[in-house]
Amino acid sequence: MTRVDIALFNGFALPKVAALIEIFHKANALAASQRSGRARYDVSLLSASGGRIASSSSVFVWTESVDTHKSTNDTHLLFVAGGAGAQQARCDERLRSWLRHRHPLSKIVHPIAEGRLLLEAAELPSRYCPLPHNDAEACESSPACSRDDAPAAVRTALHIVEEDLGPELARQVAESVAPLHKTPFSAPVARSEAPQVSEKILASARWLEANVDRPISIDDAARLAAMSERNFLRRFKNEIGMTPSDFLLRARLNLSCRMLVESRLPIDKIARHCGIGSGGQLAKLFRKHLETTPTDYRLSKKVSPESLV
Repeated sequence: MTRVDIALFNGFALPKVAALIEIFHKANALAASQRSGRARYDVSLLSASGGRIASSSSVFVWTESVDTHKSTNDTHLLFVAGGAGAQQARCDERLRSWLRHRHPLSKIVHPIAEGRLLLEAAELPSRYCPLPHNDAEACESSPACSRDDAPAAVRTALHIVEEDLGPELARQVAESVAPLHKTPFSAPVARSEAPQVSEKILASARWLEANVDRPISIDDAARLAAMSERNFLRRFKNEIGMTPSDFLLRARLNLSCRMLVESRLPIDKIARHCGIGSGGQLAKLFRKHLETTPTDYRLSKKVSPESLV
């Protein structure tokens, strides 16, 4: 069992917390129907004193007190929600003491918005990656992410589900909670539903998609498929319908379109994250392939459920 603890304060953002709860509940339902028949995640809503906590939209939720919520030998994930109440909560020594106790026992310690203020008051770092070998110092000694680089809580939750229950179940959860933004570059060929694509070529296509954020060569993909570069280029184009280089560019543009809609990151940072180099280069590619700019593309898309992530 994995314990998911979500610390709440008055004025927390209900949609973000609701999305987290929905992800773990949906994962439980799918795991129960497809696997062992039992739940994997136990979600608890916590506050300093317990009782009713008001969200920013004046919807109340019931919480347990941190004093009565004891840790167990199970894996713990800790999300610290924000809200106006976090400002006052950072002065609560009882809450800071509870955080200091729970922090080294938690695989993930993920603040949401103002939740970071409470961690700062307790002099504790965020932890977006799994704790390596239960060694708190190893994770805390690594360079901290800047606030802009920190992953969204929903992405962290989906990553945990993928680690625990596999990529296919995580994909089902993600699509049920917040369907992915469809872009002009969405590439269904990298899914298992493409029977005309051989396993080796499909694996290389998935590998290209998974590594868009770093410099990679076609020779690397050919070695992964255990083929000569010439044979790989021929097979890839015949089975996928485009060259590996074109497929890689399409995957990078697909990810950049999604990040423009699903995040608030600056365009230059999105370009680097997608392996495109700079905001200027991304703008050139957008003008060439979409006859628009990254800024105009972002503005043209209305707010949707994906904005939660």
